[in-house]
Amino acid sequence: MQNKGLVKLFAILFGLVSIYQLSFTFKANQIEDEAKEVAISKVSTTDENYIEKRSAAESEYLESISNDTVYNIGVAKYTYNEVKENAMNLGLDLKGGVNVILQVSVKDILKGLAAYSKNPVFNKALDDASELQKNSQNTYLEDFFVAFDKIKGDTKLASPEIFANRALSDEITFDMSDDEVKPIIARKIDESIVSAFEVLRKRIDEFGVTSPNIQRLGSSGRILVELPGVKDAERATKLLQSTAQLEFWYAYKGEQFYNFINQANELLKEIVVTEEDKTEEVAEAPQDAEEDKIADLLGDDPDSTDVAQNNPLAKLIQGLGYQGGPIIARFASADKQTVLDYLNMPQVRALLPAEQRNVKFVFGKPEKNSEIVDLYALEGNRDNIPPLSGAVITDARQEYGPTGKPMVTMQMNGKGAKIWEEMTGKAFAEGSEIAIVLDNVVYSAPGVTTGAISGGNSQISGSFTLNEATDLANVLRAGKLPASADIIQSDVIGPSLGHEAIQSGQMSFIIALALVLLWMVFYYGKAGLFADIAMLLNILLIFGVLSGLGAVLTLPGIAGIVLTIGMSVDANVLIFERIREELDKGKSQKEAIQDGFSNALSSILDANITTGLTALILFIFGTGPIKGFATTLLIGIATSLFTAIFITRLIVDWYVNRGGQLTFSTGITKNLFRGININFLKKRKTAYIFSAVLIVLSLGSLFTNGLDEGVDFVGGRTYQVRFSEDVSASEVTATLSDVFGSADAKLIGNTNRELKITTKFKVDETSAEVDEEIRQTLFNSLQPQLNISYEDFIANDEGKQVGLMKYYKVSPTIADDIKKESFWAILGSLIVVFLYILSRFKRWQFSLGAVAAVFHDVVIVLGVFSLTYKFMPFTMEIDQAFIAAILTVIGYSLNDTVVVFDRIREFFNEHTGWDFDKVINASLSSTLSRTLNTSLTTLVVLLAIFIFGGDSIRGFMFALIVGVIVGTYSSLFIATPIMYDTVKKGDAKDALKNKAKEEEEEAQA
Repeated sequence: MQNKGLVKLFAILFGLVSIYQLSFTFKANQIEDEAKEVAISKVSTTDENYIEKRSAAESEYLESISNDTVYNIGVAKYTYNEVKENAMNLGLDLKGGVNVILQVSVKDILKGLAAYSKNPVFNKALDDASELQKNSQNTYLEDFFVAFDKIKGDTKLASPEIFANRALSDEITFDMSDDEVKPIIARKIDESIVSAFEVLRKRIDEFGVTSPNIQRLGSSGRILVELPGVKDAERATKLLQSTAQLEFWYAYKGEQFYNFINQANELLKEIVVTEEDKTEEVAEAPQDAEEDKIADLLGDDPDSTDVAQNNPLAKLIQGLGYQGGPIIARFASADKQTVLDYLNMPQVRALLPAEQRNVKFVFGKPEKNSEIVDLYALEGNRDNIPPLSGAVITDARQEYGPTGKPMVTMQMNGKGAKIWEEMTGKAFAEGSEIAIVLDNVVYSAPGVTTGAISGGNSQISGSFTLNEATDLANVLRAGKLPASADIIQSDVIGPSLGHEAIQSGQMSFIIALALVLLWMVFYYGKAGLFADIAMLLNILLIFGVLSGLGAVLTLPGIAGIVLTIGMSVDANVLIFERIREELDKGKSQKEAIQDGFSNALSSILDANITTGLTALILFIFGTGPIKGFATTLLIGIATSLFTAIFITRLIVDWYVNRGGQLTFSTGITKNLFRGININFLKKRKTAYIFSAVLIVLSLGSLFTNGLDEGVDFVGGRTYQVRFSEDVSASEVTATLSDVFGSADAKLIGNTNRELKITTKFKVDETSAEVDEEIRQTLFNSLQPQLNISYEDFIANDEGKQVGLMKYYKVSPTIADDIKKESFWAILGSLIVVFLYILSRFKRWQFSLGAVAAVFHDVVIVLGVFSLTYKFMPFTMEIDQAFIAAILTVIGYSLNDTVVVFDRIREFFNEHTGWDFDKVINASLSSTLSRTLNTSLTTLVVLLAIFIFGGDSIRGFMFALIVGVIVGTYSSLFIATPIMYDTVKKGDAKDALKNKAKEEEEEAQA
């Protein structure tokens, strides 16, 4: 090998850089462990909300040392921020956290740009676009333009009623054509989405998550947010979706509406008839003082009326406000929507006097641990615009009030300060209150006792927790979203599950590595030990490159590394098998090593390039953890080539030059797989029949039994719930089906205490309110088996053993996108591989044989999943991870096939007098040792991951195991025989001879 010195220098530098990069990860982990210990020492478990306080103390400690030097390597010093920036990032499945895709509502932005136009054509086009989106790959804006053009008639986008309004007058005039308006609207939409992106980025920065990732996904209005390590997932998702519509309104006095409530109740007696009214027995009447108050309000005698049965509105009242205050009455939280529906009926609102006709009925924020909420009446107006909005806020801070409770203080700009002074002055003069309303909820309604407030300072008080006050201040400071943002795909993993995944990942990694290292020494003796050294260096380089690139390590990523270890053996096996062949020819040891490395190079490159191409396709089309798998696989392929071709060669040459003897085998394996001469072509018809049967069975099952499609492809919500006792999946399925209409529960793990629950209930609704409703319903249905509170059920505590461990949601729209991307990923990989093999072997028959074998493997893997998913003891859902497995199977199958094709081409050059049949059979026989060796090693690795690698990737590993077995078979009995049957023997022979000669001449040149 030439340039040995350069290779040694590069290997040493590469290794040192990798160690340097990984040192940051070890240091960051050490510092974070110290932070946890500090938090534990400061906050006792007896403190109220100790988990929140410990988290805050931990963050405070890390913040305090963020710019301190914490790592000194002699030639350089690093602060904690720099150490953390250079440390390897762990993905959600290893660290826990939140991964969501937010859909910014382009519909809301269009409404805002059109000044909330009531034009019927405009609003009909908006609704039609929403329908088109269900089965469309266009953006919402594109579908809106399509819908508008279809129904517009004489209406123009530049109509004064639509976009040629006062706000857009500088850019859109009424004489513009639709084609002139469309690009302007598209630009405005993009500006709004950029604004939403910046608002979310600022909120995340304020939230204090380490290594967050936020990025726009194309031009569709979708934004990806990854928050690995975040402990309070509930808090994080609320922060992301909060629109922060802060408003200040004048509030009426509650007693001003007692007469209206009475009149509304009487009217509702006539127009509201429900099944509950027909069948409900007399309910318990309000008690004591509250009973008397409500009876006085209604003009009834509490002893002679059954208030609950005869009064649709009054029966919901739980209490009244205090005299002179802004509260009308108190209601149960569950009745809020019913009350608002009653009060906003046109017939009911007609009862209001003219000066109150625009009143806004709004509920307040419930007290902690209370299900009772207050109803306020705010002074509305025809345009529903508040006297003052949150747009005037320039700064906001979380502080503590006189009683020690958390509150939020705000500073307004000059315009806001002037309006605030006018509002507080009027409220003082009239003895009324000003309601502070956030996202249509009254947080407080303070009176003004000291006159008009100047300077623009104000505060929001209420029943805030520390986190709520902090988040509200952050949101107000960052600004409001330009439109609502719904979570259309969500992956929430608790830290306990992440910790378990790390342990299982480490276990599978260590076991797989140990098995491979031992096998290589067992099979190849000292040469195997040298290959092991190169392999260990390979692992160091993989982790070093991952850390240096700032890549995120995920559980599928660890699987990719472990699989790379198994597949990296292939390069050494190819080399060692070729050296053994050269030794069998009687060559000297040095000459055999030289020729073995040279002859194996072509096969190694072809095999790794085809696998790399499929990994690249996966990287392009994959998302989240799947992209992590592809990343580690691509890095692993590159480092494996370097270590197998150069490092192993360096060690072998060093040993031989010192007089060492290498046989590349042991006493047991010396004659293993030697002298094999199987007539594979003679058995091809039997193989065709066997494969045809398998394919027919697979296709038949796919058409009749189908596949267990996960929410990635059909949409829905999945919950991983852990119980304190054994549960029955069938009983839970039946219980939840009664509630949700359809639900499916499957046992996962090694006990009967963990279920994966999937439902499509309200699959088209993606709002936070619907998410919370379904989760609450799920908890209520499972409560008998859980025996914990709802707060404990949803908590994200470390060490959590019972409750909601993981949550995953995919809307039908994005599920359709995932399905299409998966199809193109598989099709794209087949096309790319076909073209690569065609370019390498110059005969389309080789490409056909390879692609036919791949198609054969994919269909059979799908068939096995279709036939067995109903009774396997682990989940076999078809999701993005399964697509990654299919693409890996494609790469592996091609790896085997290309090695055989390379040997066929080589034998044509060496044995010019042989018949075509003999060349094929000899080629297959001579590569059998390598094929079986690599396949068995890879299978051992996969089985280690399958058994010890955790439930989340067990289905993924099963697909790979089936794929390796089928791929090994197809490379021997499908790919090469099909190639053989589709060529003319003479033409093939001549073509291969010419190609071999060309390559030999190029090598000599």
